[in-house]
Amino acid sequence: MLSGIPLFPEQASTIAPAVDNLYFFVTAVTAFFALLVVVLVTIFAIKYRDKTGEKVGAPITGSLPLELGWSIIPFFIAMGIFGWATVVFFDLVRAPDQTLEIYSTGKRWMWRFQHLDGQSELNELHVPLGRPVKVIFTSEDVLHSLYVPAFRVKADAIPGRYSSIWFTATRVGEYHLFCAEYCGTRHSGMIGRVVVQEPGEYQAWLSGGGGLSMSARGEQLFQQLGCVGCHLNDGSGRGPSLAGKYGAQETLATGATVNVDDSYIRESILTPQLKLVAGYQPLMPTFQGLVNEEGLMSLIEYIKSLPGARPPATAAQASAAAVPATAPAQGSSPR
Repeated sequence: MLSGIPLFPEQASTIAPAVDNLYFFVTAVTAFFALLVVVLVTIFAIKYRDKTGEKVGAPITGSLPLELGWSIIPFFIAMGIFGWATVVFFDLVRAPDQTLEIYSTGKRWMWRFQHLDGQSELNELHVPLGRPVKVIFTSEDVLHSLYVPAFRVKADAIPGRYSSIWFTATRVGEYHLFCAEYCGTRHSGMIGRVVVQEPGEYQAWLSGGGGLSMSARGEQLFQQLGCVGCHLNDGSGRGPSLAGKYGAQETLATGATVNVDDSYIRESILTPQLKLVAGYQPLMPTFQGLVNEEGLMSLIEYIKSLPGARPPATAAQASAAAVPATAPAQGSSPR
């Protein structure tokens, strides 16, 4: 019955060996000292046993070298484990540049994945071999946890917050995907699979979707919700320009600064008065309940795709633009 559940899943990502090596080292250290204590206790119990029940133990005077030894040695072992684990942790949470981003939403009892090019999947995730993949996800209802044992990556999906995992698959095949946090009566059925394909096969699969990209869906939603009426690209609207803002620092009305990332954009859509941008009035309504998690992710992708802001034309520039050119300048082409 347990033949399909190996003791250790195969290593199918670049980070898996590092995680396993740390795990094996910690297990070996704890097993060594546990065995040492058991063996010493057994030896001392036999060697110094009292069959008469009348012996009184000699006074213990203590030993400074012994005290220092069993304090310093465990300290350096613990610090070594801490340093090693810190390196592995940073490798797990710091995705490299140029990752393939995929969005996901967990809800009872399924995982929905959205590719930037428009493909959507349910309880199944297709990824290319040898390319770093970053999955950005949240939960629509309760606490979930996205876990791929073969990749040795896991993170909680928390309602109202974005989490992420990243990995680079090293083997073609299909791998289990689980929810690792109890989320209700059908928690055990919240499973799926990750399909690792050769890059060419993945591109062929991806091109078969035929739907709008996430940024295009976000642009449609941006128009439908009326956001375009206030957030003008040149900054002349009632709301701040969003062009080129992703990844930049924004100054708030309180004087504090905030990084414009996925979480801040989501928060600004659902609770716009919480962190008001300096120089603007609290006019934006909340879209809580009007936009689902997939819509929020599409809006974020659209904002990411916006180019840098173009400042409004000055009066001189406007006058010059209004005068028709009689002939193109040398080295230029007419428009």
